[in-house]
Amino acid sequence: MQVNTLILGAGAAGLHCAAHAGPQTLVVDHAKAAGEKIRISGGGRCNFTNLGTTHANFISQNPHFAKSALARYTQWDFIELVDRHGIAWHEKTLGQLFCDDSAKDIIAMLLAEMAPNAKLWLNTTIGNIRHDGEVFHVALKRKGEVHTVEAKSLVVATGGKSIPKMGATGIAYDIATQFGLGMTETRAALVPFTFSDEKFKPLAGVAAPARVTTIDGTSFEEALLFTHRGLSGPAVLQASSYWREGDDITVALSPDFDLATALKTDRTQEGRKALSTTLAKYLPARLIDFLSADLPLSGNTGDLSDARIDELTAALRNWSLKPSGTEGYRTAEVTLGGVDTNGLSSKTMEAKAHPNLYFIGEAVDVTGWLGGYNFQWAWSSGYAAGTAIAQNS
Repeated sequence: MQVNTLILGAGAAGLHCAAHAGPQTLVVDHAKAAGEKIRISGGGRCNFTNLGTTHANFISQNPHFAKSALARYTQWDFIELVDRHGIAWHEKTLGQLFCDDSAKDIIAMLLAEMAPNAKLWLNTTIGNIRHDGEVFHVALKRKGEVHTVEAKSLVVATGGKSIPKMGATGIAYDIATQFGLGMTETRAALVPFTFSDEKFKPLAGVAAPARVTTIDGTSFEEALLFTHRGLSGPAVLQASSYWREGDDITVALSPDFDLATALKTDRTQEGRKALSTTLAKYLPARLIDFLSADLPLSGNTGDLSDARIDELTAALRNWSLKPSGTEGYRTAEVTLGGVDTNGLSSKTMEAKAHPNLYFIGEAVDVTGWLGGYNFQWAWSSGYAAGTAIAQNS
């Protein structure tokens, strides 16, 4: 079987690339359905982009690499596509856009966009890949039969290692290595922290506003969630992308609230109340009980001196913790690192040393923050590769 373009991976990047790559395109995936990570994202409503997307929202050894693709296909371009398909959406906090109804609407849109030019093979296993100097030869096993597909262009959009229960394998890295591309270190990102002593197990389910800061000074201020195994929530997931094993993190509870002033007021108005009762107005009661093991929270509010208030406030703003690790790829939303961008064109995503070979999406060493950025990278990198292929056909 001969095609112009073979795209490995029917996720966000692969499907969007197929819509722009031109005729005689084949998209293959091992899964039973296309866009499975899209389907489960955003609580089933898909945080499909972020209004504030810039290259500064991405982590890479080359922080400038993403600029070109993001500029050529922006969040506004994708929003226009969503609107054209009549998909209702809404903005949540921090510019995050979600479908009103279902993430399946985004998948249906992507399939409709690629339909005129592309075929989709699901339940398909990728075998041997080689290049004869002119075209790629890829062995694909489908319905018990092995097919050899010849393709002028090969696009690797198989993602990273995150969420292996959905079939993630890191095959993109094997293909990159086979064709001489470099790799950067990969690790789980946007992932909860774990603590070997399960110290936070009594607080499981408790949430609080927080600022989480890593050892390099990077901070994220959103919700923090205590779990049976450790810490999660948006602030923690964001910080995990900048954390290294063995590092401490600093947690500031309710960082935007002037607790010192509030306690000084309470000292005169509610002096007979227990300090723990007063603090429970501003932080979850279970958290206050937990902290009382390490902080002097006994006595009445009226007994507080200015010095003690300052000491208490400082402790709640500078809570130093050392995670033992993360939950790993099992629950990580993305993989940090990947195919080294030094070997790729930032304009087309084509391998510099191997014409007609492209790497897009999560497989590449470009990792977005939480909040729709990784989907925007999928759309932008997929567009960059797809349009380049169409222009060269």
